[in-house]
Amino acid sequence: MRSSSMATVAYNYYWFFFTLLMMCLGGRCQLSTDFYSTTCPNLFRVVRREVQNAIKVEMRMAASLLRLHFHDCFVNGCDASVLLDGSEGEKFALANLNSARGFEVIDAIKNSVENACPAIVSCADILTIAARDSVVLSGGPSWKVLLGRRDGLVANQEGANALPSPFDSLTTIIAKFMALGLNLTDVVSLSGAHTIGSTRCALFSGRLYNFSGSGSPDTTMDAALVTQLRKVCPLTGSDGNNTVPLDINSRDLFDNRYFQNLLTGRGILQSDQILYSSDEAISTTRSIVQSYSTNPMLFFGDFVNSMIKMGNIGILTGSDGQIRKNCRLVNSN
Repeated sequence: MRSSSMATVAYNYYWFFFTLLMMCLGGRCQLSTDFYSTTCPNLFRVVRREVQNAIKVEMRMAASLLRLHFHDCFVNGCDASVLLDGSEGEKFALANLNSARGFEVIDAIKNSVENACPAIVSCADILTIAARDSVVLSGGPSWKVLLGRRDGLVANQEGANALPSPFDSLTTIIAKFMALGLNLTDVVSLSGAHTIGSTRCALFSGRLYNFSGSGSPDTTMDAALVTQLRKVCPLTGSDGNNTVPLDINSRDLFDNRYFQNLLTGRGILQSDQILYSSDEAISTTRSIVQSYSTNPMLFFGDFVNSMIKMGNIGILTGSDGQIRKNCRLVNSN
């Protein structure tokens, strides 16, 4: 058992440094783990404190901050464009409207960071650190965050409308990930973020009743789970905004139970369950789901590597972009 554990640790370190090497070869070495070591030495302490405060009020906020980072990086790259206000902002896209949350927490973090070191730290980096801390404070793995991103100047609502959807086929989801340089392992490991957080009935009730309202559920969902969820998400008399945990067994703990759920038909969203149950999964993602369901350390290691990869999508560095004073607004000068 000990030798297996040591092998897993060695594997994780290998892939961490391999990822760093690939980013260097791709010209991304402008990011570093000590980017603010002299200009804002207390940055990590300040961010961690604010994330802890937010999670004490509502544990679900950890998942919300993690999701904000995903939805930022998948549109325009990791440039904090998801935080921008305005009617054309990404937060008003269908994928984010009445769904993306945690903006006030990022505001609180930014205010505290500005008090400690004004005009130094980008909102994009704050969002990246907050996502890491949200995982750690939920019992998940830690990693050294690469920093040095700058903030974008424009939002992309059209791009946000094309984010991976709970209703997408597996083929479509894989294509959307690969378009950003992410692979099958990244698809499955990043989906594992659904081990924490909740989702609205409107995003999965079609699996409970069929959209025709016939009462016939999705046959890939465990029958007992269908009965349980129908009590929370009735066919009539509900606006679809009731929520249930994405991981029905351990909603606030970052672990590998999410993948165990998929093996027994207990994935909540269609986009989760198809990673294991769809025909496309047989030759793509099913074996990865099976591996993660029995090996939490493998999942943790791959998740860390995928987060590092995702955190380097379309970044702005050097003189590109800006350091926003207010994460919701582009600087006026």
